[in-house]
Amino acid sequence: MKRTLTLLLSAALVLACVQAALPQQDMKTLAPAALGKLTRPAAQFNHDQHNEKAGLADCVACHHGGKDGKQDKSASTEGTPCSDCHKVKAEGKATSLVRAYHKQCIDCHKTKAKGPVACGQCHKR
Repeated sequence: MKRTLTLLLSAALVLACVQAALPQQDMKTLAPAALGKLTRPAAQFNHDQHNEKAGLADCVACHHGGKDGKQDKSASTEGTPCSDCHKVKAEGKATSLVRAYHKQCIDCHKTKAKGPVACGQCHKR
């Protein structure tokens, strides 16, 4: 009897841990290693949940191409990390990595009048 109870409790504990971990699988942290030590906690971003809620079906809405500091909304960079094009310290007319994240997210949220725009709303302590 004692052994059965122990097994049941162990199984319940494992199921609880698995269930708690599932929502975190989709969670992405927007903090490339290139940024080094952060002054605020990394922004947490659930890509699929965000796009579903925002009604975004076209990847180029966020994953744009471009050169010489000009965005090209007809060229998709889907699957390419932002840090491949945006460097921590921008050169010339390029946009820095931190600025690219902030500009992309905040400008869209302001335009749509939806979503977080203040630092602490994304970078939660």
